[in-house]
Amino acid sequence: MKRKEEKEPNHERWLLTYSDLITLLMIFFVIMYASSSVNAVKYKQLSQSLNAAFEGGSGKSVVGDQSGVSSPVPTSTTTPEVTDVAAASKTLEENNMKDIKQNVDTYLKKNGLSGSVSTKIDERGLAVSLNSTLLFDIGKANVLAASSKKLISIGQMLNSVNNYIRIEGHTDSSPISNNEFSSNWQLSAIRATNVTELLISQSGINPQRISSVAYGENRPIATNTTQVGKAKNRTVDIIILSSQFSKTEVIR
Repeated sequence: MKRKEEKEPNHERWLLTYSDLITLLMIFFVIMYASSSVNAVKYKQLSQSLNAAFEGGSGKSVVGDQSGVSSPVPTSTTTPEVTDVAAASKTLEENNMKDIKQNVDTYLKKNGLSGSVSTKIDERGLAVSLNSTLLFDIGKANVLAASSKKLISIGQMLNSVNNYIRIEGHTDSSPISNNEFSSNWQLSAIRATNVTELLISQSGINPQRISSVAYGENRPIATNTTQVGKAKNRTVDIIILSSQFSKTEVIR
């Protein structure tokens, strides 16, 4: 009797088990994702990415066109939801700034301060500029008692948002000539510091979100060749920083 020829053992049977396991894992992750989100766009993106990975792709999502040819689709790092949230947050902040500006302008007009205090919204945020003659005697840095209550009221209105606040001291170009200060840098620095401390102690502003800086005569907004121009340059500015500029005020 003729002996049957023995077949060689199949060493690739394990691939079938491995393929089934990978398929089950893919289905499991897709189901888990679908149960946590009903966003059809995200579901499709995840499914395509998984297919590409399991089929030995390069990590890019693929979609088939009507000809059956797959083409790569770049994966976006910014989802529409994130963009919408950022836009809504920016709009909310801008509206808050406008509301505060309106409240401050109303207070200034009611108290006859429109000629000494101005407000504007720019890329930095909301700027409230106070003429130094409203707050200080010439060549001095102590806040006048008659003006401190008005400054405190303004500070309380500015305290309605959680943005960082920066106090800027400015002078004109005339050299300081007294025994208390040796330069306009010192004068503008102490003035800004005194306003900062008053807003912290009397307006309730959190000291962790307020700072003071001094520019002396180095950032004029008008000419220093006339008395009118010099008066415009002698200010203490309270800046409610926009979120973009607040990023530079990170607490250590």
